Amino acid sequence: MREKVILVCTECLSRNYSVYKNKRTNVERLELKKYCKRCGKHTLHRESK
Repeated sequence: MREKVILVCTECLSRNYSVYKNKRTNVERLELKKYCKRCGKHTLHRESK
């Protein structure tokens, strides 16, 4: 039941990370604070559509 999702930086909109998420337990979109190589700092990354 785990599906692969892509995390997108909220500032520069670059697709930096791909993670697996359990669709049964996490219905909402995933939001994590990760390091963005393009921005050069830690930013909020959201799950893309």
